[in-house]
Amino acid sequence: MRYLGLLRATPDSEAGVMPPAEMFEKMGAFMEEVVKAGVVQATDGLKPSSFGTRVHLADGKVTVIDGPFTESKELVASYAIFNVESKEQAVYWTQRFLEVLGSGECELRPIFEPEDFPPELFTPEAAQQEAAWREEMGRPAGQSQA
Repeated sequence: MRYLGLLRATPDSEAGVMPPAEMFEKMGAFMEEVVKAGVVQATDGLKPSSFGTRVHLADGKVTVIDGPFTESKELVASYAIFNVESKEQAVYWTQRFLEVLGSGECELRPIFEPEDFPPELFTPEAAQQEAAWREEMGRPAGQSQA
């Protein structure tokens, strides 16, 4: 099962403050461990919300708002996608990550898998289309299937 882990932003991350060199070293060692364990599929830090944009659609009207956004407890500083056997494993690796940081708050959300949908919605044809899209998503931008 896959989980999306979301690290909440802090005033420092929103200000673009880079962590000290020893944090990069600690995080590098943790990343080595979590990658070797085979549980992380993707992870990245996010730039502060001052670089962000929100796109909102209501009643047929699109509103585009550029950051920064003020409600920092609602903001995300980084994400990770875990492929684990249980929620407990996702919690374990998230706890380990927070221990490396020294503090912080993460939200874990399960990702829908094909088996979560009823067969009348996720037909064999839909599964085939999904597989084709995922293959296409794995290609670098501008490269299409030959």
